[in-house]
Amino acid sequence: MLKGIHPAISPELLKILAEMGHGDELVLSDAHFPAHQLHHQVIRADGLPIATLLEAISPLFEFDQYVEAPLAMMSAVPGDTLDPAVEERYLAAIRKVNGDAPKVERVERFAFYDRAEKAYAVVVTGETAKYGNIIIKKGVTPVF
Repeated sequence: MLKGIHPAISPELLKILAEMGHGDELVLSDAHFPAHQLHHQVIRADGLPIATLLEAISPLFEFDQYVEAPLAMMSAVPGDTLDPAVEERYLAAIRKVNGDAPKVERVERFAFYDRAEKAYAVVVTGETAKYGNIIIKKGVTPVF
């Protein structure tokens, strides 16, 4: 355990966050996401909701300020509907730490999978919300 590091951040996730460079993306996936099919670098965070991880990651992670939307979530498949409370829960977790939250873009399901394949890593969580996956893009970390 380290001071100032949220207990939801595992040593493996902390290592991944430190290794990522600006422009790299991290997928926080729900429990149903085909992570192992899509990616070779999968971290397990079973039992944790994505909002908890976003709150834990946000103090350590600079969201990319050079893109319009450093957050991406999956669009609903035609005939389905999104629960707006899911996105709001995620943004509230980021705002709790940062005071503000970056813009979210919606991405078609298979385009989202394509981005997930190219991401730095995928974190499989215990999230059960439908369309609960989110991609976060890392920005340039300011100099202290």
